[in-house]
Amino acid sequence: MAPYESPTIAAVEGNKWIGKLLKDSGSTSLSSIVATLIPTTITAVIFIAVFLRIRDRYRELYAPRTFMGTIPEKDRTPSSRQKGSHWFHDFRTLDDKFVLQHQSLDGYLFLRFFKLIVFICTAGCCFVLPILLPVNATGGGDSSQLDRLTFSNVNDNKRLYAHAIVAWVFLGLVIVTITREQFFLVGAHQAYISSKSNASRLSSRVVLFLFAPKEALREDRLRDTFGSEAQKIWIVSDHRKLEKLVSQRNARAVTLEAAEVQLIREANKRKMDRTRGESNGVSTESGNRPAATVPDQSRPKHKSTPVVGRKVDTVEWGRKTLSELQRQVQEQRERNKSTAQPESSAVFVAYSSPAAAQRAYHEVGFHPVVSKVTKDRILGVQPKEVIWTNLSVSPPSRITRVSLATALEFATILFWAIPIGLVGAISNINYLTDKVKFLRFLDNLPSSVIGLISGLVPPLAISTLISYVPIILRTIRKTSGEPTTPQAELKTQNRYFIFQVTQVFLVTTFSSGAAAVATKIAQDPSQTPTLLAKHLPQASNFYLAFILVQGTASAAKNLLSYSDLFEYLIYDRFFDKTPRDKYNRFTSLKNISWGSVYPKFTNLAVIAIAYSCIAPLILVFASAGLYLFYLSYRYNMLYVLQPKVDSKGECYGRALQHMFTGVYLSELCLVGLFAAREAPGPSTLMIILLIATIIYHSALNRVLNSVKANFAISEEGETVPLLAAEEGNGDNLGHHASQSKPADIGLSRLPSSISEPIAKAVESYIASTRNTVKSVMNDPSARIDEDEVHYTEEEMQTAYLNPAMTSKTPKLWLVRDEMGVSKHEIEENEAAGIVATDEGAFLDSQNRIRWAKHDFSKVPIFKEPVKY
Repeated sequence: MAPYESPTIAAVEGNKWIGKLLKDSGSTSLSSIVATLIPTTITAVIFIAVFLRIRDRYRELYAPRTFMGTIPEKDRTPSSRQKGSHWFHDFRTLDDKFVLQHQSLDGYLFLRFFKLIVFICTAGCCFVLPILLPVNATGGGDSSQLDRLTFSNVNDNKRLYAHAIVAWVFLGLVIVTITREQFFLVGAHQAYISSKSNASRLSSRVVLFLFAPKEALREDRLRDTFGSEAQKIWIVSDHRKLEKLVSQRNARAVTLEAAEVQLIREANKRKMDRTRGESNGVSTESGNRPAATVPDQSRPKHKSTPVVGRKVDTVEWGRKTLSELQRQVQEQRERNKSTAQPESSAVFVAYSSPAAAQRAYHEVGFHPVVSKVTKDRILGVQPKEVIWTNLSVSPPSRITRVSLATALEFATILFWAIPIGLVGAISNINYLTDKVKFLRFLDNLPSSVIGLISGLVPPLAISTLISYVPIILRTIRKTSGEPTTPQAELKTQNRYFIFQVTQVFLVTTFSSGAAAVATKIAQDPSQTPTLLAKHLPQASNFYLAFILVQGTASAAKNLLSYSDLFEYLIYDRFFDKTPRDKYNRFTSLKNISWGSVYPKFTNLAVIAIAYSCIAPLILVFASAGLYLFYLSYRYNMLYVLQPKVDSKGECYGRALQHMFTGVYLSELCLVGLFAAREAPGPSTLMIILLIATIIYHSALNRVLNSVKANFAISEEGETVPLLAAEEGNGDNLGHHASQSKPADIGLSRLPSSISEPIAKAVESYIASTRNTVKSVMNDPSARIDEDEVHYTEEEMQTAYLNPAMTSKTPKLWLVRDEMGVSKHEIEENEAAGIVATDEGAFLDSQNRIRWAKHDFSKVPIFKEPVKY
């Protein structure tokens, strides 16, 4: 055997070469990393220092969940002391389960997602690095610096068996870990759905049918159409004209309120000036003016038509037009009530129990063809999640919209390839300067500057470019006919992940690798496979820098959120002119968009897995960077964030499915690299692994789909064992399944001697997870009994009506003043049929607006939301 042919011998000998690595030249990989590390670390330290300095001063931004009145007291994050560094002790001692108990299932699973990726990358560091780093470092190639630690430095094809064997073990570990987590999610979801707090909510027993025919919309045929356990129906009508009027009414109310507050402050300012003048011995003519009036020239005015219109009194105009809009809204509502039912309509149906709703969801349907193209029914929809304008879309129109949206999404993804490909080429700018004449001036720059250009600039540019994509994709989905915000978010997550993998990974990888060999390919095209096999692994240097930027500066930025800080300071000081503005600014907890954040970090996991056996050093950077992100998001989940979209864990399930992309890409890349090196043995091993992965993934999806479809809840709200549910009889759903035969869980083609143990193992693990999560949710400290909901008759009747049919004109919240102007304006508004109040807000001695931010019981526009 030739020296170093054995991976073990290579590992021992390779340690001698790693020390020499930093002395070699010919590559800027190390200088790029250093050029990236220094500024990002300095930036991260500055961000964290500023955060620690200002956290206590701006608790409404950095710790609102500890005191905010809009959050129930039992769900607030405990704080041993309001100021100082004591919060750090609370942060360390609080468990992630606190998020599950007091915030949301989605928030808890998001933190678990980070721990899952960090576990995979750390396990890879412990197993892959000790074997492949020495093998690569002593591979006999002429690569230098960090490139020496990649696949491209291996010349002896026999050494590639080490990469193939390590891939089998590590990728196998990844697959097993993802599988285990997918079954954990099934159990966690079942525990959440069957919990007391969720089961008591109306949404748990409501099903939205999108395309119910006209004959199904009659109250007297409710049970004939939707099942004997249907109790109530809310028919969705086309209220687009009414919605427009309501929007105008609400906007007009806000305009009038702002004008009223401006009038009150102006009156108070004039009084202060008058008082100041009299104290100086100066008599003012306005001193005899009644306290509740302001000179005409000082009243708020605006042009009736922008630019060319005449000036009108904003208060009088607003009062008059708001009264008129209120009348129009009421008339339109009456007309809508008498409008004939359409040929097809969306309809919400409430059932007697969550179990009954679940049975109806699986059994009742109207358009089998449409259901194959787009989702035609949704279980567990909350009223606040409904996109009402999309519910009146007909089946043909919905299919057309979905098709157009899909085409537009993929056009967006393809268009972004141009700028992102250019950024990928910049990361290997040192190779392009060889033949591209107009770039040769860069050769005269210091190596540190070149390192900065190729190391720091590309990841920053990539981050900026991709930040706009999820906003575009989400807008496309919401206008394409998606009925609810969770559905729109799930579609956004799918498309944004495709974008991330296509543009941030594949396009950047190949443009970066191709840039490194472009001139050599131009000279000798026949060497393309060999050159790409050598230089594509070097594209990993870009991702080392990318993950470095993300894990240091971006994680610290996630804590500081300086853009939110600047927005708060600027708007609070200069733009928030009414108590309502200040209340909304103060109480608006930061949201997290699952469709944006999951693909970003799933793609980082995909990159780490795909490069794990090609450039193993990436696992170190990924595990460290993602752990820092875990800490920053853990803080935000505990102290800052309030998710507005409840996917009930579905976004996490999508992310786990997406992680298989990393496994496939790793296998395909290794197959291609081995083939380019003409190494038949390692190639065959990887092809076998690829085929096995496809078969296993397909079988796993069948099992998961079957388990989810057969999930059932008993009438008592308990989760029915899988094997009992699969017997398929609604009458015996509450009975135990000890006598049952193991049912098909998607593996019917396998002998029963194999499928039965698998079915029992799956049910056993899911049941264990379900019981664990349920015990956490039912912990006495979570005070879950307080979450049980009871509804009034009015709340039940209006629960799933379009808000345009039920919403009231916003109550005008004025600011109280000593002169009594606010009282006068309230009387004037009431005479015009407009409700107004000045409770909970007043002007201080400097004419600034103050409101009862520490006692929401005095805030007239605060109302406890109904938990549907």
